Amino acid sequence: MIFNEAVLGRLAVHYIGNKQNGGALLLSRQQQELDEEIREKLREALLQRFPNCHERYHFHHTESLEFNEVYNFARRLFQEPDEFYDLSTKIASHLFEVSLHPKIKPGELYIATFDNLILDDSTVSGIGLFKAETKTLFADLTPSMEDLDLQLKEGVELSKVDKGCLILQQDEEKGYEILIFDSNGKNEEAVYWKDKFLTVLIRHNEFLQTNGFLSMTKNYVTQHLPEEFEVSKTEQIDILNRSMDYFKTHGNFNKEEFETEVLHHEEIINSFRKYDEQYRKHNELEPLNEFEISPHAVKKQARVFKSVIKLDKNFHIYIHGDRQLIEKGYDDGLQKHYYKIYFDQEA
Repeated sequence: MIFNEAVLGRLAVHYIGNKQNGGALLLSRQQQELDEEIREKLREALLQRFPNCHERYHFHHTESLEFNEVYNFARRLFQEPDEFYDLSTKIASHLFEVSLHPKIKPGELYIATFDNLILDDSTVSGIGLFKAETKTLFADLTPSMEDLDLQLKEGVELSKVDKGCLILQQDEEKGYEILIFDSNGKNEEAVYWKDKFLTVLIRHNEFLQTNGFLSMTKNYVTQHLPEEFEVSKTEQIDILNRSMDYFKTHGNFNKEEFETEVLHHEEIINSFRKYDEQYRKHNELEPLNEFEISPHAVKKQARVFKSVIKLDKNFHIYIHGDRQLIEKGYDDGLQKHYYKIYFDQEA
């Protein structure tokens, strides 16, 4: 998705206090009037985080989408853009009503409309919801006739707003396509943004499928495989490296092909299939035999597919290639394990 061609349209800002702690809801009297320079800087700052949001969500309600408040506000706003200000106050009021956890921080809610968001070679409109909870101390140095005047001001760094949501004007009947970020993690006071305010479910796309399969594979190799088979640490790392290599060198995933190229042995393949079936049943996931591989998900998982053997507190051995070049043994005299490593050049 391309954001640098997007255009910021309307903008409203309201203050959302913590209702549980006696905080107030302060609604601005009108939408913000912006000159072109400020409009461009705001567009860039508010959209800055979304290129790294690869998971997709959609609005949800257990009975009907018509009971999801933000979905209804967004649908009306797309249909009647002149109602922007009134709808922005309703969105702010809804957020205030669900800000009930005592640890939820108060802050400003920015509601914006965007045009010319490029998605799959077509342009779509969007609605952005942003909550800024963290203040930053800024130094403002102003030259004067006699001296330099230093003042300290507290404000919001818009490129680092705490929470963001971008609702794309497509798949209306399925709850729209939504991008979300939340800097406050998964604490109870943080999940209200997705669960209580927006009420969304994750959409199963190639990022989620790739990320989920790699996570399942890592769990199998590092946790289940050693319980069922006698495998060394180097053999586990070798399977992890082959798994990652498969996803890095293929554009599409095929389960049988993956099992043959990565797991090799029939008994391990059968064990892996049983684990996969139990894992998906436990996590209520559909079986996956083929899907498009997401390079973004592969890059994310590569950070946690560790190919390192930690030896006491003295050494770490990183294995990136042929495991036949490393041997494990035991020294009876020293009564210690050892590794023997073969190589051509020392860097």
